[in-house]
Amino acid sequence: MIPESFASLPLPSALLDNLADLGFQTPTPIQAASLPALLAGEDVIAQAKTGSGKTVAFGLALLARLQPSQFQVQALVLCPTRELAEQVSKEIRRLARCLPNIKLLTLCGGTPLAPQRDSLAHGAHVVVGTPGRVLDHLTKGSLSLAAVQTLVLDEADRMLDMGFADEMRHLLQACPRQRQTLLFSATFPEEIRQLSAAYQRQAREIRVAGLPDEAQLTQLFFEVADPRKRLEALLRLLGHYRPTAGIIFCNTKRGCQVLAQALGETGIAALALHGDLEQKERDQTLIRFANRSAALLVATDVAARGLDIKDLPLVINFEVSQEPESHVHRIGRTGRAGASGLALSLVTPGESQRVNLLEDYLGQPVSWSELPAAGAPLRLPAEMVTLCIEGGRQAKVRAGDVLGALTGEGGLAAAQVGKIDIAERYAYVAIQAAAAHQALQRLQQGKLKGRKVKASRL
Repeated sequence: MIPESFASLPLPSALLDNLADLGFQTPTPIQAASLPALLAGEDVIAQAKTGSGKTVAFGLALLARLQPSQFQVQALVLCPTRELAEQVSKEIRRLARCLPNIKLLTLCGGTPLAPQRDSLAHGAHVVVGTPGRVLDHLTKGSLSLAAVQTLVLDEADRMLDMGFADEMRHLLQACPRQRQTLLFSATFPEEIRQLSAAYQRQAREIRVAGLPDEAQLTQLFFEVADPRKRLEALLRLLGHYRPTAGIIFCNTKRGCQVLAQALGETGIAALALHGDLEQKERDQTLIRFANRSAALLVATDVAARGLDIKDLPLVINFEVSQEPESHVHRIGRTGRAGASGLALSLVTPGESQRVNLLEDYLGQPVSWSELPAAGAPLRLPAEMVTLCIEGGRQAKVRAGDVLGALTGEGGLAAAQVGKIDIAERYAYVAIQAAAAHQALQRLQQGKLKGRKVKASRL
């Protein structure tokens, strides 16, 4: 029976009260379809699109089974990227805030092993991480999976695409055989079927897939007869629709870098996000895009997987994706949570076959439109500038400390200060572009929490 409310599910009262406080009332389709099986302890293989609410589904399931007095790793969630792992960790922490003494650790590459090892030495109930880094800790003996009751493979297809098959199998074999295994995947290729058959027990199959709500999303395709004029076509679209923010998808790392640079040369603030960036660069790129220090993010599919970017009005496919499933994930980043969204795709003659495959996948024809006429050159300068401060959570720096240092006597107006992000070793603050120089001088010449700090402009 499909539950119509969370209250009708066999969840602990503390979790139900917290869901109400967080504003969760009616389960999303994937939550309604999967939670009865998840809470009954069944293995599940589920297909769901990005933004469907699957994290809340498996988060509630693993939290409902935890024994807080048993200070061992009882739940393991594997994710393909650091960004998705951090997003999942944040959501599970929100769900767990009503439960006493629950400790969650995030284990991802790109950061030193030693601090993670020290945290593990103090114990944890839930571990969320990427396969490579989790396996590193298992191999070095700093992590034990002997008490795992719930194992979640989130975006399993993407982990396989990224070459994590061996790591995933090693970790699956390291967990107890008597456990609940939950496999979430956007697609069900043969490799996923084989993984389920090998490591799940009579898994319940649940499919909740497809396009975002058509009432919220407008999707249009534009023919570009000459591939050499693709950039010109993109500039026409940007000049016509004038987005406040958007993601532009390319199929290659080099294509991302070249396009971001070309847009910058026309006066459009754009950042590139692809797999060749170091982890610190990736983190800073996402922070700058989220705080409006750039209007556009130019990304590859793998780099953009799992990003939690709210209020995104526009997605543009500069190149048509080679796989229909990837196209659906791309456009699913706009038109979310009740907001309207726009997805535009440029198509050269050599990509027409990809559009045919997409139509077969969707079971309906796509909508074509004429490119807007060329207008005056568009400029989309950055609204904000991001300043980086050496000192983050390790130094006990809080957002209020940064705001106070900037807006104290003779300082900036609070309205000139934007989003503040506190990372482990750094703090990032967005400043209105016109006030960026003043803000940087104030940080460099003043003090933060009573001491001098180094600050720079990204």
